[in-house]
Amino acid sequence: MENKEKYDHNKTKAPRIGTRHIQCLLIFFGLSAALMQRVNLSVAIVAMMDKNSANPDFEEYVWSEKTKSYVLSSFFWAYFTTQIPGSQLAHKYGGKIMLFCGIFFSGLLTLLTPLSVRIGDWKLLCALRLCQGLFQGCVYSSIHTLLSKWVPPEERGSLGTFCYTGIPFGSVLMLLCSGWIASSSYGWPGIFYFSGMLSLIWCLAWFFFGASSPSDCKWLSTAEKLFIEGALVTSAQPEHAHTPTKTPWAKILTSVPFWVLLVAQSAYAWGFWTLLTQIPSYMKSILGQDIKSNALKSSAPFLANMFLTLVFCVLANFLIKRGYTSVNASRKLFNTIGFWVPIVPLILLGYMRADQSELAVIMLVIAVGVNTAGSLGFLVNHIDLSPNFGGILMGMANCAANIMSLLAPLSVGCIVTDAKNVHQWRVVFYITGAMYFIGNLLFIFFGQTKIQPWNYPKRQLDERYHIKFETIKIENECQRNT
Repeated sequence: MENKEKYDHNKTKAPRIGTRHIQCLLIFFGLSAALMQRVNLSVAIVAMMDKNSANPDFEEYVWSEKTKSYVLSSFFWAYFTTQIPGSQLAHKYGGKIMLFCGIFFSGLLTLLTPLSVRIGDWKLLCALRLCQGLFQGCVYSSIHTLLSKWVPPEERGSLGTFCYTGIPFGSVLMLLCSGWIASSSYGWPGIFYFSGMLSLIWCLAWFFFGASSPSDCKWLSTAEKLFIEGALVTSAQPEHAHTPTKTPWAKILTSVPFWVLLVAQSAYAWGFWTLLTQIPSYMKSILGQDIKSNALKSSAPFLANMFLTLVFCVLANFLIKRGYTSVNASRKLFNTIGFWVPIVPLILLGYMRADQSELAVIMLVIAVGVNTAGSLGFLVNHIDLSPNFGGILMGMANCAANIMSLLAPLSVGCIVTDAKNVHQWRVVFYITGAMYFIGNLLFIFFGQTKIQPWNYPKRQLDERYHIKFETIKIENECQRNT
């Protein structure tokens, strides 16, 4: 009873806006920088292959649709291979250093992208993008490791989702600026210089102000530190306690909730990266939009994605705090909204004509915008299942998911042999809709939010059972006395 009173006291004294929010804001911008490094080629390649759509003073490259699919997917060829090693390094050395290294070295390579194309054409470009994928393989697992240390369980949905809103923010910023940059005196190379420099500026801020955990943060107040650790002690480990270091691989790999989460994340990745890498090409080839209007219209869905993220966060918190839904029901509800609602506009998108570009943008806005609800579903479920190994679960699931991210652009390259053939694009959208449907169906029936027993080492598990047993004894004694 005393422990509960102490926890509630610390909770009331914790600042509403504190260091944990600053850390989440930095993570938000870091993830935006990482996404800009990935998206820049998707928008720049339109100008690279058609100089008349931007500044004509820069070289034009004649690549086939299949070659273009190789270039767009090359980032993911190595990206998925470093997911699990990256998660292990983040678990061992902390999320700060791994997130810094991933974005810093990838940012340097972004600045070298225009030079690599001039020297080695698409082959050297693929090699450079492959190296970027290697460095960025630790980004998501590092973020999950940081969130498991910094964010109390009751704020996990809102703050965790806010951090990952950096994905649409980076996409919007890149898509909005790309048309103007490509048409300016900097040409299409300016797109890579812009995203590379912003990444290095973020690295400087993260180096001085980022921290792997509350105990590593020198300017964190005592009240907020006690609040965070007091909240996490009910699920993960406080900083001073026995922390598990050995990963229970066998138990993770035989866990049904984890496999369901992996499938849901893979389905999401297929849909997200199919749309993100192919929207500029679709807008140009089917709807006949030039790169300036293309950039504006291509960014509209991700702008809606950002706005709806905030709406869904507020709605999810309201439903949980008012007791209308449990955490488990909330995860499945928003995952269903994010996966199943976009299926209809995606299919309708394949039936748009060139004179229906405005309607096509509306379909894209609904599909990509509502898709963000999935962030309140599967995306924070790794920490639900295992706060101690949330980063490793993210690394494992993201490894599988990014095999889908690799296959998605390649499949488009195989299916869409004629970029102006709308029937071929329909097949792409049907496949994406099927992925969403199956992924969420499994999550509804088999997904869980309970902390799995393998989250705790034996010593910690014994201590928790002892504390629970003592608490039950005290409550029973109090009932008898009354």
